[in-house]
Amino acid sequence: MTSTVTTYQEGRRTARRNVRKTPSGEARPPRRRSGRLRRVSLPYLLLLPALALELLVHLVPMVIGIAMSFKELTQFTIRNWGDAPWAGLDNYTLSIDFDAPVGQALLKSFVTTCLFTVASVGLCWLLGTAAAVFLQESFRGRGLLRALFLVPYALPVYAAVITWAFMFQRDNGLINHVLHDQLGIGESPAFWLIGDNSFWALLVVSVWKGWPFAFLIVMAGLQNIPRELYEAAALDGAGVWKQIRHITLASLRPVNQVLVLVLFLWTFNDFNTPFVLFGKAAPEAADLISLHIYQSSFQTWNFGTGSAMSVLLLLFLLLVTGVYLLLTSRGRRSGDA
Repeated sequence: MTSTVTTYQEGRRTARRNVRKTPSGEARPPRRRSGRLRRVSLPYLLLLPALALELLVHLVPMVIGIAMSFKELTQFTIRNWGDAPWAGLDNYTLSIDFDAPVGQALLKSFVTTCLFTVASVGLCWLLGTAAAVFLQESFRGRGLLRALFLVPYALPVYAAVITWAFMFQRDNGLINHVLHDQLGIGESPAFWLIGDNSFWALLVVSVWKGWPFAFLIVMAGLQNIPRELYEAAALDGAGVWKQIRHITLASLRPVNQVLVLVLFLWTFNDFNTPFVLFGKAAPEAADLISLHIYQSSFQTWNFGTGSAMSVLLLLFLLLVTGVYLLLTSRGRRSGDA
């Protein structure tokens, strides 16, 4: 009986080996589970370093910042912030109390940032689109102009803004030299980095370094518009402005929707430009919310309130982004219908 069972088992093992050795046309070999698992897990293993870096650089500080917004973190408790007193929603209540000095200052900074963002994004888009449409036609020197237009976008932010800070100096700056000394505008050289003029100085620097990005994106979108559309429109008697309105801008609508959103988020969150241009304390007319949160945290040593302001800013940007994407998606569906 034992020999019969042994012979039967050896026969089954021999049959399995024969099946594996047969050609693929006669019998398919059994799949190896380990090889299949390796192929499935390989993409996730390749993404693991990027995910770990994203977690370390963005998600972990964001979670820590949210936790800090619920604590009473001052210069006396920051040394051991984990054991700081629990503040609950007091930091948020203080930030949105517009009858108190802290809330009033935050509201004014928020309004200034909104006005600055609308003006900067609008001018960046307008200049970028105009330059891209102008360079759409082939002419001598077009490549050189494209390279020159992209110089502000290629320069490091700190180097560019520091250069503008020297140009905006009152006594020996290039701006006052041209406007006052050469053109005779104004009775005396203007102060550009303090007072109400600081808003316009910040706007000029923001537009100067932001419009080449719009130019680059719009120029790439123009490459996908067939030239036959313009030729057919010209044969039908459409002028340049009608072609731009009904062909160029209509075809660029998906590109412009993404471009405006990216420019809005970059401009509203911009910290480097006002910080390098004005220093740690920006003038009241150019007090953007990013620099205002920095001052509320690191100048007054009230990190709990500063973290609460950061969370409120995050919620606002998420809300605006969600509403914008919802409206643009509905617009695309209605246009397709």
